Amino acid sequence: MTKATDSTDNDSTPQLLLENQICFSLYSAANAMIRAYRPLLDTLNLTYPQYLVMLVLWRNNGINVKNLGNKLRLDSGTITPLLKRFEAKGIIVRKRNDVDERSRDMSLTEVGEKLKQKRHKYQKLFLVKAA
Repeated sequence: MTKATDSTDNDSTPQLLLENQICFSLYSAANAMIRAYRPLLDTLNLTYPQYLVMLVLWRNNGINVKNLGNKLRLDSGTITPLLKRFEAKGIIVRKRNDVDERSRDMSLTEVGEKLKQKRHKYQKLFLVKAA
């Protein structure tokens, strides 16, 4: 059984207190942003990570998985499940690159393009509401 630590243990090192941790401040800020975006994301039926992927795809239709990962600073093991879900929903089509068969290129379908239009409509409302 572990002994509960005395709250005075941290008094001599205030930099170890939770409220003094920069990482906690960044974590809290990121969570606040995701909560702020939730109404928009709910209308699009997307999670925040999915929305970030879509932002890249809307601007870079035809991008390959490696370049998508570089833009989002994520590895392919994290992105691939998202892309599989998008493909199952009919949002994107993935195909092997004609030049390098190891590479997979992604293209938006009509559903993916319509999602972009829906985002424009709701984002304007969202930004007005946030102001």
